Amino acid sequence: QWHLWQEELKSNIFLPSILQEKCYEAFISMVPRPSAFQDDVISGLLSIGLEPEEEVLTDRGYRLDALVEVDGSKIGIEVDGPSHFLVRKPTGSTILKHRQVTNVDGVPVVSVPYWEWNELGKNRSNKQQYLRALLGLKREG
Repeated sequence: QWHLWQEELKSNIFLPSILQEKCYEAFISMVPRPSAFQDDVISGLLSIGLEPEEEVLTDRGYRLDALVEVDGSKIGIEVDGPSHFLVRKPTGSTILKHRQVTNVDGVPVVSVPYWEWNELGKNRSNKQQYLRALLGLKREG
């Protein structure tokens, strides 16, 4: 992440290439474990006619929960559970990931915070409306 930060800042400070490779390999080695929450959001995306790619690895090594195409542009979706927040404020690592994916990988990121999703309950229509609004899609019908 330090290397990505330097890239984002457009500094002329670089790690030796062998160290860059080792850092990248360590960064991408984590095995994704989608949650029931993530599965529910993916189901909601499918229900509004989108075709989400799941667990997408960006060029710089970040893993997005989902990637969708809206009006010809790719949008990253992060399904952010409780570990991504402290008192409903994003943690530093969550902020850093969203910023670097947007600024370095060039993919805008939207977040689905767990409490907002939970407030929708089991109402499929409310979930669809929430996702359409989040992604700037027009209402159906």
